[in-house]
Amino acid sequence: MQLFRDTKYYKEAIQVLNFSFGTFYLCDGFVVGEIKEGTIFSWDMHAKLLVEEISDLYDCNGKNITYISNRVEQYSIKPADWIKFYNSGFSLKGYAVVNTRPKGIKKAIFEKLFMKSRLRTFTNLSTAIQWAKRKSGANVDAA
Repeated sequence: MQLFRDTKYYKEAIQVLNFSFGTFYLCDGFVVGEIKEGTIFSWDMHAKLLVEEISDLYDCNGKNITYISNRVEQYSIKPADWIKFYNSGFSLKGYAVVNTRPKGIKKAIFEKLFMKSRLRTFTNLSTAIQWAKRKSGANVDAA
């Protein structure tokens, strides 16, 4: 799988957020997140901090942002924590999971059961970014 920093889209990153649990690339209308190996990603320990930081930087509750989870590393997520995300008043324009492992795709489908946003799965990061750009109305060919 390809890291975001190794794509032609990396130069579009407005800001890069580095946390102990992962790296997040903020672009115009979308965010690409890469969680570190072995993390057990939860609302209380990770997502709340991330969401608050991104909401402040984009000056919104996420309704105009598409999040791409580029799952280059293996980690766990607490799917039921999506309920805490929505109960806190946050939302997403779209949510994509990029994963080439069959087990990872199955986990994403299970995760979808807890979401209000439409989840899309991709096996290619560039395709997910093009989808996110279309959702935001950005020029897909830019980069």
